[in-house]
Amino acid sequence: MPKLIQKSGFIKPGKAGGYIGYIATRDGVEKLLGPEGYVEYMAMRPGAERHDGHGLFSSQPVDLDAVMEEAAQHDGPVWTLIYSLKREDAARLGYDNAASWRTLLKAHQVELATAMKIPPEQFRWYAAYHDEGEHPHIHMTVWADDPKQGFLTKEGIKAMRSVLTNSIFQDALYSLYQWKDISYKELTAQARTSLRELVYQMENAICDSPIIEMQMVQLADKLKDVKGKKQYGYLKKSLKAQVDAIVDELAKVPQVAECFEGWNRLRDELESYYKDTPRQHLPLSQQKEFKSIKNMVIQEAENLRLGVLTFEDERMRDEPPDNSRFRDPDISNEDKRSVIEALEQDWEDIGSIAIAFQLGRVWRDGLGVIPDDEKAEVWFRRAADAGHSGAQYSLAKLLYQQGRISEAIPWFEQATENGSQFASYQLGKLYLQGVQGEKNIDKSVAYLADAAEQGFSQAQYLLGKLYLLRQDEEQDDVVAKYWFTQAAEQGHEYAQFFLDHMEPDRDPSLLLCTARLLCCLAQIIRDTPPPAPPGIHIDRKRFRQLMEKKVAMGHKPDDHEEQGYIGPAM
Repeated sequence: MPKLIQKSGFIKPGKAGGYIGYIATRDGVEKLLGPEGYVEYMAMRPGAERHDGHGLFSSQPVDLDAVMEEAAQHDGPVWTLIYSLKREDAARLGYDNAASWRTLLKAHQVELATAMKIPPEQFRWYAAYHDEGEHPHIHMTVWADDPKQGFLTKEGIKAMRSVLTNSIFQDALYSLYQWKDISYKELTAQARTSLRELVYQMENAICDSPIIEMQMVQLADKLKDVKGKKQYGYLKKSLKAQVDAIVDELAKVPQVAECFEGWNRLRDELESYYKDTPRQHLPLSQQKEFKSIKNMVIQEAENLRLGVLTFEDERMRDEPPDNSRFRDPDISNEDKRSVIEALEQDWEDIGSIAIAFQLGRVWRDGLGVIPDDEKAEVWFRRAADAGHSGAQYSLAKLLYQQGRISEAIPWFEQATENGSQFASYQLGKLYLQGVQGEKNIDKSVAYLADAAEQGFSQAQYLLGKLYLLRQDEEQDDVVAKYWFTQAAEQGHEYAQFFLDHMEPDRDPSLLLCTARLLCCLAQIIRDTPPPAPPGIHIDRKRFRQLMEKKVAMGHKPDDHEEQGYIGPAM
């Protein structure tokens, strides 16, 4: 792959003068200005481009004899550097002459001095361009006025190569990154589409893994002895290893394995656009993008230990579908704002509660406007006060999400009285969780039954789960099976899961942990953005100028061929 080649070395004190003379005057040097040791070698060697008898150049005019004498008497180290390009690259990029190299080095002498840990005001450098063979190149010597200054590390060498590479390949990099950005975006869109189905499959998968079941029981048992925060970063090494083992066992679940493979493939392809070295495929537990799953494993194990009832309603639809124009993606925000103004005027004219409810949704969800909970509350209240059950529920939910629970509960209750199955379900959950007081299982069952009898599958599922897992005399497998069946007939996956695993010797809550963890993993993959491309991002003006330059060089206007240039040294 075409690139800038760099070689580095140094000459012991007192040995550099002859080398400078050699590179300045040998046959083939391009002589620029006006003959012993490395200085003489640089200036006079074959292939050097010469002017005025030698090819040595620097930021100022060069007296070869004086430089050779100075280098010979210098008490400190003298570094030798060679920078080389392939013949075709040097010609295409304009670095087939001494003048271009001199301009380049002058422009970046401060960065080069910094990389070599030399104060810029003490930085002394001389170079000569040698136009020979398939690799035209420059020889460069560097030292500091103070022989105690200067130190060249691997990081310094890398930084020097990087700054010169960026400058030499600048135009080429602009073109390359523009082409790569376009391809990157296309690939991202295609990969996201193919991953979406895999994520959906994983999100809706309910697997039966005795190994994960056993590991979760063991982890739950050990967590009872943990003091303080029960988070991955605070656990002992042995417990961290156990959590990692559970995560890596999750990676063996077929749906996860397929999705993780697709996720890795996407990142491999995207990073290959900008990096020369391939990604390392780490186990799922060691992928930093998935570190949050570890705390989710710990939380699920703690829920098991404490017997916490989970709800599995994260993706529940709790409002009737909104088919208004505000949800149409083809309508501009400007048009939506015009509709809002018209609706507000209609409210003033006729006071329709349906309009008030719709405007509450508009401001809550940011449909053509910036979301505003205060304005949403105003509109929901107008409709709720007039008896609109949907507005009463939406207002209650908005207040609850703001922590205004004592204000929310009466509105949930009013919505329930007006037939809202969603409000009945939420009240059932609240009394089951013991929000603002003691848990009240009887009230919870009553509210859940109200929603379940209206056909709300999520309430049917939770009611079945409650009857199955209750620890009192009300526990009833027959009633639980009835409600699970009602929910499963409406396509509720978790209800079907319990029907399939209602066995006397197995705890279905334990098996449910795996399904919940798969759901969490799917959410992480869905929410994890593709790696951002590094490098140069070109604006339209700069791209147009570049295209004009390429046309002048004989390229077609739409020529986006891969040139094979490397990016900045990493």
